[in-house]
Amino acid sequence: MVKPVNAQKIVMLIDDNDIDLKINEKVVGITKLFSQVIVCRSGEEALNYLKSNLTTPESLPDFILLDIQMPEMSGFEFLEQYKKLPASLIDVCVIAMLSSTLDFSDIQRAKANPYVVKLLKKPLMPKILMEVVQEHLPD
Repeated sequence: MVKPVNAQKIVMLIDDNDIDLKINEKVVGITKLFSQVIVCRSGEEALNYLKSNLTTPESLPDFILLDIQMPEMSGFEFLEQYKKLPASLIDVCVIAMLSSTLDFSDIQRAKANPYVVKLLKKPLMPKILMEVVQEHLPD
C-alpha cells in the first residue's frame, strides 16, 4: 500500500483547540509543503479517519501533527491505538507531537516514543515545520 511517487503530500492536524487548529492550518499553508490538510478535533476522530481510509492510501496522511493534551484521548493515548494500525500506514507516516507543555515527563515520553520524530512547541513556526518535514519526510 504505497502512494504513487508523484503523489501530493497530506498532513493531518489533531488538536481539540479550534484556535490552535486555525493557526496550524495557516502555518502549514505558508510552508506550501502539503497539498491537503486533514483537520481532526480529537484522537478518536483521527483514528476513525485513518481506519476508514486504509484501503485508499492516497487519502492517508504522510505527516501528523499531534497535540499532547486533549480531553478524552491524549496524544499519548492516540499513539497507543495508532501502533495497532497496519504497518503499511505506520511505516510511511511521520508524527510530530505539538504542545505548549512544560511538563518534563510529557517531553520525555514524546522523545521516547518510537513513532514520534520530534516534539514541537506551540505556537508552530513555519521554519521549524519545514526543517522537520525536510529531515523526516523525503520527497
